[in-house]
Amino acid sequence: MIVSHTLHELADGAAVATALADYVAAALAARLERDGMASLAVSGGRTPTRFFEALSTRDLPWQKIAITLVDERWVRESSDRSNARLVRQHLLQGKAAAAKFVPLANDAPTPEAGLFAVNEALEDLAWPLACAVLGMGDDGHTASFFPGGDHLEEAIDPDASLGLIPMRAPDAGEPRITLTLPVLLAADALALHIEGPAKRPVLEKALGEGPATEMPIRAVLRAPRPLDIFWCP
Repeated sequence: MIVSHTLHELADGAAVATALADYVAAALAARLERDGMASLAVSGGRTPTRFFEALSTRDLPWQKIAITLVDERWVRESSDRSNARLVRQHLLQGKAAAAKFVPLANDAPTPEAGLFAVNEALEDLAWPLACAVLGMGDDGHTASFFPGGDHLEEAIDPDASLGLIPMRAPDAGEPRITLTLPVLLAADALALHIEGPAKRPVLEKALGEGPATEMPIRAVLRAPRPLDIFWCP
């Protein structure tokens, strides 16, 4: 099956932030109109800061929206490596401060030890997700689907039985925790947010031949559902 993805090529990071915020707000509004509640999963890292700030200004009933992360480093929120900290600083501001936020890390010493509590907290979200926003590393990883990850094959299995999995990998730094592929693919709207000239050839390579374990973003790109890709040079 050949899946036709949509590439939104924008002029710069500010334009990407605006376009992606509009896209996510529309997905949330559609789910709210249908179900009265909506959930969003976002990615961390360096790229999404401007997008978070743009989304936080959108006129939505934020008190009916829950936000979580696609994945997280197993660190305290006081760490500058914490994705939860990034979300609190840049997205849960202004109007969006009324949203419910469910982080993926807690005070347990390891992701395995904290997994049950995180799963319990996630039960309060409206599933499936109204929208999930992914990023992509230079190595072709997305979420915490890292090449060489100890649970990579399980995480990218389209029939995975678990929705949340710990992950350790040589290039991941800290231990991680991540939503699995089926949870992401079940979202009403699924976006990939990448910026910079270096990411375009990585994307082109990922769209080519080769195992998904080599470039795990391929597991998303090859899934039988369209993906909206937002990119600027």
